[in-house]
Amino acid sequence: MKLFLKSHKKFIGLTFFFFIALCVLGSGLQQYLLAGTEKTYEELKIFSDVLDIIEKNYVDPIDSKKLIEGAIQGMVESLDPHSSFLSPDVYKELQIETKGEFSGVGIVITMKDNVLTVISPIEGSPAHRAGIKAGDQIIKVDGEYTRDMKMWEAVKKMRGKKGTSVVITIVRKGLAEPKDFTIVRDIIPLESVRSYLLKPGYGYVRITNFRDNTYRDVKTAIKKLESGKTPLKGLILDLRDNPGGLLNQAVKVADIFLEKGRIVSIKGRSKAHSKVYSAHQEKEERHPYPIVLLINEGSASASEIVAGALQDHNRALVLGTTSFGKGSVQAVEPLRGGAGLKLTIARYYTPKGHAIQAKGIKPDLVVEQTAPTEADAKEQHYLKEKDLKNHLPARPKEGLSKEAREKLRQLRGVKVPDQEPSEAVKDILAKDNQVRIALEILTSWQKFSKMPY
Repeated sequence: MKLFLKSHKKFIGLTFFFFIALCVLGSGLQQYLLAGTEKTYEELKIFSDVLDIIEKNYVDPIDSKKLIEGAIQGMVESLDPHSSFLSPDVYKELQIETKGEFSGVGIVITMKDNVLTVISPIEGSPAHRAGIKAGDQIIKVDGEYTRDMKMWEAVKKMRGKKGTSVVITIVRKGLAEPKDFTIVRDIIPLESVRSYLLKPGYGYVRITNFRDNTYRDVKTAIKKLESGKTPLKGLILDLRDNPGGLLNQAVKVADIFLEKGRIVSIKGRSKAHSKVYSAHQEKEERHPYPIVLLINEGSASASEIVAGALQDHNRALVLGTTSFGKGSVQAVEPLRGGAGLKLTIARYYTPKGHAIQAKGIKPDLVVEQTAPTEADAKEQHYLKEKDLKNHLPARPKEGLSKEAREKLRQLRGVKVPDQEPSEAVKDILAKDNQVRIALEILTSWQKFSKMPY
C-alpha cells in the first residue's frame, strides 16, 4: 500500500512523463486526453502509479518506451479484433500491402474466439499453393504456439525474405489432428483482377482483393471481354476468398454494374464517420447482361459490400456459401514516430439496411464447393455415334480443302468461330463446380426469361 502513496510533486512528474510518452499517438488524441474528464484523469493516476512501481521494483531493467507501447497495444486490442496499434515497421508493411509488394506466405488472418484464424489465402500465394484454406486455425508458427502471440507478432513471424521457409501448424475441421505446412516465402502477387472468356458470350472476372487500382483493372477487364466477336450475354463475378481491402474501390466496382440507388451506408458514432454511397446515374457505359456473383466463407469486408449491393438491387444472383461477416470499417491514422492506429470507426449496411457484421451475406443459391477429383478433372465421356469407327459424317464430304471451306464461309458472311478456350479456362471449368454451375445458369438465363408463367 505504501508503494501507491505519492507526493503531489512526484505525481505531476510521472503524469508529465506519461503525456510526453503518449505524444506518439498524435496531436488529435493528445488534445482529447488533455481535455479529458476528471474521471479519465483519475484513471491516468493509476497508470502513472503502476508505471512508477514497475520502473522501480521490477526484477529486471525495463524499456519504458516499449512498456508504454505495449500498454497502448493492449488498450486498443481490447476494443475488437480489427483495431490495433501499429508499430512503425508494421505500419510500413500495411502501406506496402495496399500499394506495393512484400515477401511472405500470403494469408489474411484475424482473431476469432481468441484463436488466430485464416480469413483467406491470397490467390497465387505460397500459402494458397500449399493448400491453406479459409477457416484454418493457426496454432503454431515455427513450432511456437500462437495462443500467447499478438496478431501483429504472428504476421511478423510469417513474413520474411523470399526463399526462406516457415512451418505453420493448423487445425482444420475434418482433420483428426493438427497438420504442419512447410511454406517457402515468396513475393506476394498484388495483381487483384484476372479475367477470361469462358465461352463465346460469357465472361469471368476474378477479384482477389481490393487495392488501389482494382476499379481501373476491373473496367479494363470488362472492356476486353465486351470487345469480343460475340456480344457478352452474361458475366461471372468471382469474389471467393477475397478478404476485402479499400472501401472506395469496392464502392466503385459496385457502381460499374448499378444504374442507381444506394450501394452501402456507413454508420459510426459521429457524423464524420457516417456516410451513404450511391451509384452514379450518368454513365457512358452500360452493362445490361445478367451476372452470377460467387462468394464463400473467405469473402469478407469490401467483397461483402459489392455482393450485398448487387444482391439487394437484384442485379446479380449470388451463388456459393455464406460469407465471412466482417461488417465494420477501419480507418488508419498516421501517428508520430512512424507508427499508426488502425481503429474501427463504423459499421456498414447493405442498401436494404441489412447488417453484415457477424452475419455475412447469404447466397441466393447455396452451392458448396467440392474438392476436384481425378474424375472431375477429366470431362465425363459417354459413347456417342461420332465415336464409332467409320461413322457417317453429318454431311457428305466436300471436295474443297479446309482452308478453302473457311474462306468460302467468310465470303458468305458467316463469322469464324471464336478461338478455343485457353488452358486456364479449361482448368477452371474442369475443377471448379461452382463456376460450372454459374455458367450453366447464365447460358440458360435467356431461355428461362422468355418462358411463359
